[in-house]
Amino acid sequence: MAGQLIPLFPLSLVLLPAMPLPLHIFEERYREMMADIISANAEFGVVLVKDDGIVNIGCTALVERVLRRYEDGRLDLLAVGQRRFRINSLDREKSYLRAEVEFFNDEDAADVPTDLRHKARLAYRQLARLESEETPAEPKFELSRLSFQLAQLIDDFDKRQTVLSLRSEVERLEYIVRVVPEYVIQRQRIALAKRVAPLNGHAKATH
Repeated sequence: MAGQLIPLFPLSLVLLPAMPLPLHIFEERYREMMADIISANAEFGVVLVKDDGIVNIGCTALVERVLRRYEDGRLDLLAVGQRRFRINSLDREKSYLRAEVEFFNDEDAADVPTDLRHKARLAYRQLARLESEETPAEPKFELSRLSFQLAQLIDDFDKRQTVLSLRSEVERLEYIVRVVPEYVIQRQRIALAKRVAPLNGHAKATH
C-alpha cells in the first residue's frame, strides 16, 4: 500500500496524540515548511532524534494557532499531536525533510479492565505529583486515551516512545503501570540530590 508524503520535523522529544507542542521556528528550512503547512492546513510529522539518527515511528501535528510572527520571519506557534505513523522512506527534494509514511491505529480495541483503569489512575496521580504539590486532577478522558495522557508526564523519551509504538490501549496502560513506580523513585532521588547538593558545599568565611 502506497504511503503518504508528509513534512518531517525531527525533534529531541516524543509527541503523542492530543499533546500540545509549542514551537519557536527560526531556521530557514522550517520557516519554509511552516509556510507550506499553514497555508494548506496540513499536518507535519514529529519524530525523535537520537544519536544514531531519527526513529521510524512518530506522530503528526497540526498547527492550532500562530502565537507571534516576528519581523525577521521567525514564528511562535502552538501545534497539537494528531495521528501515529511509521516511516517507509525519506524524501530530500525540498529544503526540509519529508517522509513517505503509513498511518496506524490500534489493532486491539479491547476494553480496559476496571482494575487496570484503577491502577492507571493511581499512576497518573503519582506522575502528576512529581510536577506539583497540589492534588492532581483526574485525567481528561474526552481529550485522548488515558495512556497518552499518562505518557505526557513521563520525561524518559525511550519509555514515551514505547507507549507511542504500542497498538493496544491495554498494553500501553500495562506497560505504564509497570514502569511508573521505578520512574517515580528515580525522579524523587534526582530532586532530593538537587536539594541536598547546595548544602554539601563549604561556606566561604568573610572578615
